[in-house]
Amino acid sequence: MRVVFALFDTLNRRSLGCYGGTTVKTPNFDHLALRSVVFDNHYVGSLPCIPARREMMTGRYNFLHRSWGPLEPFDHAWPELLGEQRGTYCHLVTDHAHYWEDGGATYHTRYDSTEFIRGQEGDAWRGVVAPDEASWLEHFHRSQVNASRRHAYRRNLVNRESIQTPQDYPAAQTFSAGLEFIERNRQADNWCLQIETFDPHEPFDAPATWRDDYPTTYRGPILDWPQYGPVSEAPAEVAELRANYAATLAHCDFQLGRLLDAFDRHDLWRDTVLIVSTDHGFLLGEKDLWGKIIMPVYNEVAHIPLMVWHPAHAAQAGQRREALTQTIDLAPTLLDLFGVAPPPEVQGHSLLPLLADPQAGLRDVGLYGMHGCAVNITDGRYTYFHYPPQMPGTDLYNYTLMPTHMDSRFSIAELSGAELADPFDFTRGLRTLKVPCDEKSPIHFFTLPEVQIDCHSRLYDLHNDPLQQNPIDAPEVVARLQQRITELMRSTDAPAEAYRRFALDAAAQPR
Repeated sequence: MRVVFALFDTLNRRSLGCYGGTTVKTPNFDHLALRSVVFDNHYVGSLPCIPARREMMTGRYNFLHRSWGPLEPFDHAWPELLGEQRGTYCHLVTDHAHYWEDGGATYHTRYDSTEFIRGQEGDAWRGVVAPDEASWLEHFHRSQVNASRRHAYRRNLVNRESIQTPQDYPAAQTFSAGLEFIERNRQADNWCLQIETFDPHEPFDAPATWRDDYPTTYRGPILDWPQYGPVSEAPAEVAELRANYAATLAHCDFQLGRLLDAFDRHDLWRDTVLIVSTDHGFLLGEKDLWGKIIMPVYNEVAHIPLMVWHPAHAAQAGQRREALTQTIDLAPTLLDLFGVAPPPEVQGHSLLPLLADPQAGLRDVGLYGMHGCAVNITDGRYTYFHYPPQMPGTDLYNYTLMPTHMDSRFSIAELSGAELADPFDFTRGLRTLKVPCDEKSPIHFFTLPEVQIDCHSRLYDLHNDPLQQNPIDAPEVVARLQQRITELMRSTDAPAEAYRRFALDAAAQPR
């Protein structure tokens, strides 16, 4: 068995032609959809980037216990399990710099080998002490030379100076490195290759060739990095940001095409599985919002693409699956492909039964959200966002043995309020630190003072309102979905205070 897992970041389902998109040219995604099984009801779980990857690694939700952070000592990671139980060689090639920050440092080391391509977003790559900031102000929109976020933007602008040709772009280098792995190892068996690119994540920076198909009337300095929160830009600026996303996605489509060409050239379709997906989507001005993590988790963010090619199911090429699936299903699927049973704490299900049988339902509802924000649920017909009565509120903790945030360690002030918690059912008998999230914690995205977001519970009927524009009043549906939230929280061994925080039924008998 050989597997290629191609993972994009911020791949918008509604932008792909095979999912009904009309704004971006995606011939290679569309071609793959005709050859693979396409999942039409695939959803996120824990958000954003690194929490989603912890789910991909472990097959279980984590947003009820932990914000952005590393794999924990008690986490079972699928690459390690494959190596230990089947001797499967797992290789990661990626330009996703968050793996090399404090909050992601235990992920890439789970593979047998890793290639890291430098230069994406705020990657701390090139050392330039005194850059030409006057030139930046001349060539880039003022919002991208923003003093309040100068650290990340400065790094990005320095990095761009070293990215001059189409071949220099990190996404191009990432796929080139993945193709080199295939060339070196195509005669070998029992391996899994994860090709993971940060694109089309913001900033939406792609080679000029891919921008030609998406003209706008905007004539200002470079504008390709939207600010999370309500849309405040002029219409021409909105169009420019969307066009730059389209160009970046079109560039991703080209890179995917290179991978498909390799499958054709070496007839990998005969004996190699190909899985293509993403961690989450992005609001590109829909609902008058930019971003993914400080606003309700609308389907632009939550409803994501997934395509699976399996040689044993070639007869199902081009078929669609309506079953509700989630990010937590990827780990048990990858394990199942190599004949490895998932550990007992895994909440996801292998997708392989669905390849053969469209009626092989895995779940009736899916839970998703971000630590400290709403807990959300969908049954495919409805989506319900359940917020705490008070936001940001109290009774919020990080449970961890790896006390780091995205790009920093927990502070002494934060840890001064920590205590040891009893083991959860997934911590393999280990007690964890219970660290309060309060004024001593780094600011959470959802509490940014300059961003005013409507944090009220709401219900949407996707059949009658697929764009989630008009919340409905249906108490019986809300009650049913609240009960399912409570049941899923119990099966996730959610902390006791989470039930209080969300004002859910005390009869749930939490741990």
